[in-house]
Amino acid sequence: MSDDAPPLPVEFVNLTTVARTYLKVIWMSQEWRPTRMSTKLLASSLSVTASTVSETIRKLAAMGLVHHRPYGAIGLTEAGRVAATYIVRRQRLLELFLVEQLGYGWDEVAEEAACLESSASDKMIDSIDAVLGYPTRDPHGDPIPRLEGEGAGPQISVLSSLQPGASGTIARVSESSAELLRYFDAVGIGLGKSVTVCDNAPVLGTVTVRVEEQASLNLGYVAAESIWLVPGGE
Repeated sequence: MSDDAPPLPVEFVNLTTVARTYLKVIWMSQEWRPTRMSTKLLASSLSVTASTVSETIRKLAAMGLVHHRPYGAIGLTEAGRVAATYIVRRQRLLELFLVEQLGYGWDEVAEEAACLESSASDKMIDSIDAVLGYPTRDPHGDPIPRLEGEGAGPQISVLSSLQPGASGTIARVSESSAELLRYFDAVGIGLGKSVTVCDNAPVLGTVTVRVEEQASLNLGYVAAESIWLVPGGE
């Protein structure tokens, strides 16, 4: 870890894989747009039962990592935020390493990196950071957070919210669906590509776009909500 980073208690470094996953999911739910994280939503995100979530959240609350009142939103304490930032940073560096150094596709890295994150030493993570040139973005465009404090991210907008005529550069693609990432590869959607919105039809649930100089492409809202642009006119 960086010498400027806040100290991380040993018990946070040694968190179980389950605890690490919960903290990561809660942290990431707030990264791009406010989301009221509930027991039901967390259960859906993790594909577990609500009772399982409730039990795990009680344990994390007892450790001082989350705060939650019955029927209220689940949030991270300051200690929980520090631990989650540590975890997210490690995973995103590993994802980028797998893509840039080992030839993985961006649709293949999430599960692999999550397994490696809990076992890799800080020395290994710091070495990966250095080998990659201290990157600021992972393969999907998500920021690699700094432990000493997060910098301001770019002003970006989700594609599904943009009106016809809007344009920009793809800065982030959600990694939530490997199948969707493979589809994006097939149709030429990727980080740094310029996109112009030709039509946005909420009634039909489609957004028609032009990517670079390609023919127009119809995207469903599930796909359009996975793509984020830095605004910029053509």
